[in-house]
Parts: sequence; C-alpha cells; structure tokens
Amino acid sequence: MKRIVIFASGSGSNAENLIKYFSKSKTASVVQVLTNNPQATVLDRCKKLEVSALSFNRVSLYKTDDVLNILKASKPDLIVLAGFLWKFPKNILHEFPNKVINIHPALLPKYGGKGMYGMHVHEAVVANKELQTGITIHYVNENYDEGAIIFQDSCFVDTLDNANDVAKKIHDLEMKHFPVVVEKLLTEEHLK
Repeated sequence: MKRIVIFASGSGSNAENLIKYFSKSKTASVVQVLTNNPQATVLDRCKKLEVSALSFNRVSLYKTDDVLNILKASKPDLIVLAGFLWKFPKNILHEFPNKVINIHPALLPKYGGKGMYGMHVHEAVVANKELQTGITIHYVNENYDEGAIIFQDSCFVDTLDNANDVAKKIHDLEMKHFPVVVEKLLTEEHLK
C-alpha cells in the first residue's frame, strides 16, 4: 500500500477529496496531512475523517529539519501539495526527488508564480478576458509553479463569468481529476 502525505494551507477541500477517494483504494492511503496554518479548516476535516494532521511554523519548515524528520518517519511514496501556499524547501525536495506534486488553478505557465493562487488567479483570468482556463498538476521544484507538467485540463470562461464562477469551474475540475492523477502516478514505475 502506497503512502501519501498532503500539505495544505486552507479549507482542505482537495485534501478531503483525496482522503475520501483513497479510503476506498487498494493502491494507497493518505497517512498524514501537514499544514502551515494552525487555524486551517483542513485540520477539522482531518479530525472528522480520522487522519493524522499536524501544523508547523516557518522555523520548523525552513530553519530546522523538523518537518523533514516528520516526513521521513511517515515514509511517503508521494507528497501532495493541495492548496499549500509556501515555497517548498530544498531539503525536502532533495530527500524526496520526483515525489512532490502540486495542483495549480490555471493552465501553467499562465498565471503561475509567487502570489498567484486561489482567487488571485481567477480574478486575473477574468480581468484578462481569457476564453479558457483550467488546472495543472505538476512536479514541484525549487521555483513556484515551474516543475514539469504531469496533467492539464481546461474549461471555457464565459464572457459573463466572474471570478467566483471561474473558481467553481476550477473546483469541479480539481475534484474530478486530482485523485485519479495521484493514483495513476502511484502506480507508475518511477514511484515504486
């Protein structure tokens, strides 16, 4: 059974979707959720779903090996960033090469980089009168949203859509595709 650790910063809807999906799986399970936000709703979701969840601060992520040591103890086959807003540290990326992925609410390379997350992305898409947007699942490297693309799917942006309308369309794509792509990655040879 493959082991997944999720990093999240906010509400945790993607984390919950992954936890529920893999609770019925013979391939993998979510063994832990880590968050940089002690008030994140993802902690409540994990409690209800009976999944181990911990919060950490900047010092334990960037200045010490505390988070790295938690990960080593968890022995993840895949680390999934699901709405995690901080830049991922080099020491973890080096310890778990090609085992850290992220989901981004746009068709990278458009609307990626520092500060481009959540509603900021959707507002920019609407402001620029884009005809389509979508999701990108990609490997994480040392730069924001620049890792190799694993999967993309798109949706149309109607001329009457506002940022909330776009957010709903993106959320629907995330719920549909994220668990399936994670499962596919876990069954591919390079993660065995």
